[in-house]
Amino acid sequence: MSDEVKPYISASQSIPEFTFQAVLLGIVLSVVMCAANIYVGLYAGMTVSAAIPASVISMGILRGLLKRGTVLENNIVHTIASSGESLAAGIIFTVPALVLLGIWDHFNYLETTLIAMAGGVMGVVMMIPLRRPMIIEQKELKFPEGVACAEVLKAGDRGGAEMLGIFAALGLGALFKALVSVVGAFKGTVEGAVRLGKTGFYAGTDVSPMLMAVGFIVGWEISLLIFLGGAISFVAAIPVLAWGVDFTGTGMTDALMTVWDGQIRFFGIGAMVVAGIYSIMKIAGSMGSAIRTALRGLRGQEEPETLRTEQGITGKALFGLLLGSMVLSAVVYYVMTNSATTTFVATIVMFVLAFFFVAVASYIVGLVGSSNSPVSGMTICTVLITAGLMLMFGYSGTAGMLATLGVAGVVCCACCTSGDICQDLKIGQILGATPRRLQRGEIIGSLVPALAIAPTMNLLHKAYGIGTPAREGVEALKAPQGVMFEKLVGGIFGSGNQIPWDLVGWGAVVGVLAIVIDRFWLEPRGSRFRMHAMPLAVGMYLPWTVTTPILIGGLAYRYVDRKSRARGDSEEVRQAAVHRGLLFSSGLVAGEAIMGILIAVLVVSGLDMPFLKSWSASGWMINVVSALAFLAIIWMLVRKALTKPASG
Repeated sequence: MSDEVKPYISASQSIPEFTFQAVLLGIVLSVVMCAANIYVGLYAGMTVSAAIPASVISMGILRGLLKRGTVLENNIVHTIASSGESLAAGIIFTVPALVLLGIWDHFNYLETTLIAMAGGVMGVVMMIPLRRPMIIEQKELKFPEGVACAEVLKAGDRGGAEMLGIFAALGLGALFKALVSVVGAFKGTVEGAVRLGKTGFYAGTDVSPMLMAVGFIVGWEISLLIFLGGAISFVAAIPVLAWGVDFTGTGMTDALMTVWDGQIRFFGIGAMVVAGIYSIMKIAGSMGSAIRTALRGLRGQEEPETLRTEQGITGKALFGLLLGSMVLSAVVYYVMTNSATTTFVATIVMFVLAFFFVAVASYIVGLVGSSNSPVSGMTICTVLITAGLMLMFGYSGTAGMLATLGVAGVVCCACCTSGDICQDLKIGQILGATPRRLQRGEIIGSLVPALAIAPTMNLLHKAYGIGTPAREGVEALKAPQGVMFEKLVGGIFGSGNQIPWDLVGWGAVVGVLAIVIDRFWLEPRGSRFRMHAMPLAVGMYLPWTVTTPILIGGLAYRYVDRKSRARGDSEEVRQAAVHRGLLFSSGLVAGEAIMGILIAVLVVSGLDMPFLKSWSASGWMINVVSALAFLAIIWMLVRKALTKPASG
């Protein structure tokens, strides 16, 4: 796919592309996708790619409602919108830790906005010199997700009707969330615990179409690994750690979840550190190529190409953008630490790590797609390297934590946006887009949504609470990565949260065992199922109420895939069935996430919810009704995926 690509729109053609309506729609969708993914990320610890949903929504509005719009305009819309999603993914990893550590009492607008802007623009600018070497010259980079999105855009240009499914799912997801949180017709979480001798056993699930849809999107293998990680923690580790605990003072469920919150998180961190380092080691052979590619690109792309499809941002503009992003980073570090020396050290460390990991992130997106890019591992490595350097230079306490998380925040945003633009530029190559216009769209998509990040996070924090409930009767957003970095950075710099290294060590042992099983048993046998360490570690870290619905979504994916094969569908028809399911799932995620943000406004305004309080507390009956409603959503998803569209 990386060579001999014949553009869908030839270089000699000139059709509307970077138009006012395309840019405006892209900006609106980028803010919506950014806000929605902040909610999803703080809730479930993962974000959902906005590329295909944004493409479908763009086609629905431009081609369906406005009866205009070209495939290149739709591509601009999706490019800007997906940048907002990438920005959210970069922010939710690190910035919440500043609030959880007590350094901030809320999400400071200036600092949060500048971290997002600096990291987003830096990721775009550092990726621009990589366009020709990685997208055209590197023959082994296939860009699987980018190719899939390009096919969606081409299908829409030929007259597809897929946007109807995603809009229906968006409304369904929003309605379900409203019935849970506003009306109280369904229960949001079903959980319980039983005594087993001197210990106990906990089980539960969130009744969430969004989490189920996330499971369908990540697929059967990944969802199973996430659930297995949860089983390691909740079936094996928690009963052992809770042995002999006195359950009389609190309920058994609360006591077991206290063990999870205070100890299992560190158990999961150990596994995630090992998985992150291993994910970097696995691509060590590609790192050298990626860095050489970046340097070659910086030297060689100074003159504009003659073909429209080869013209990118170059020269003084590129240097100015890079310098501007560094200045933004320095400003935010100085505002955070009020120290010129710390600012200088942090800025240099950030630039070196960002350049290194941007090249790696872009390369990996080309190999396996953005969904499989080890951003978690890169961010963990960034935190450990930065913290080590800060300690070496004599920084400790709040100053060390601020500098470390500030560096990690910018680097994480840069990695996420660089992978996104790398994929977008590949889509542009296939469609025949103008690279310079896509790059401008990415910069817009990295700047505008950043303005809405802090208000969105403050709204969610005030309404729900991040890490801990904002008020009685409200379920907090779990913010798994934010809590992980809170405990990791707080433990390193001695904020009072001492790291229980024995639990971290046992988690690391589990991570190593997973790697050994995969490397020396599953891989040599050619097993289709692989014991990938990172999703297993994420499952160990997440509460079981989150991993269970994700597994259910993965089971729905497996059923759709097997049912399609059983009825003798061709590979093309089977892929189309899965694709319909992915679009419907994306709508469910976006609908529930958007409604979650709207409900946060109602919570902050003081509206007494849910309306049906007596029914919500009625016991087993609401659990049954909630389960039946949840099953109905699953049935709709499966039916939508397996129903072939009418011909003609």
